[in-house]
Amino acid sequence: MAAVAQCVRGALRPRLPLLSVALRTSPRLLCAATQQKNTGQNLEEDQSQTQNEQKVEPSSAEKLLAEEKAKLEEQLKEVTDKYKRALADAENIRQRSQKLVEEAKLYGIQSFCKDLLEVADILEKATESVPKEEIKDDNPHLKSLYEGLVMTEVQIQKVFKKHGLLRLNPVGAKFDPYEHEALFHAPVEGQEPGTIALVSKIGYKLHGRTLRPALVGVVKDA
Repeated sequence: MAAVAQCVRGALRPRLPLLSVALRTSPRLLCAATQQKNTGQNLEEDQSQTQNEQKVEPSSAEKLLAEEKAKLEEQLKEVTDKYKRALADAENIRQRSQKLVEEAKLYGIQSFCKDLLEVADILEKATESVPKEEIKDDNPHLKSLYEGLVMTEVQIQKVFKKHGLLRLNPVGAKFDPYEHEALFHAPVEGQEPGTIALVSKIGYKLHGRTLRPALVGVVKDA
């Protein structure tokens, strides 16, 4: 037994210096471990703060994007409104231009028609000036001339009607300042005031528009 105890003491004696060294160096190791722990906590706090900042930054970017989106939507609305107005203006111009073209086609001949009206007036006066009692078979030349004048007058009225030119002979009708021109006002027995008693000159309308007003005498109160 004594030999065994001696052997154990001999085995432990060389290790005692190492144990003392370990004990002496343990505070440094503990300090280093503490520093590493603190450093790890600081890193975790920095990472957490960075993550929070990253979370805040997207919210501010989203706000800017939302504002930019609202501005773009407002600009799009304004551009769309201007586009619609431009389309409406273009359509109005197109319709007005089309109307002007159609009116030019209809009323482009009105100056020519006015000149022909003078010819028609002369022709009408010529037929009215022929005495009816002189139109006999024993006077064939006058009869042929008169019949020729009548046929010409009928034909010219057909041509007028074909091109939208119609006569205005408003005897007995109500006076209309857009179609008639009053030469005088006079009381006429048996006729209502405001009606036309006499037509001095026949009027004409071209496609519903008064080309030449009829010259008339209007009945007034006695």
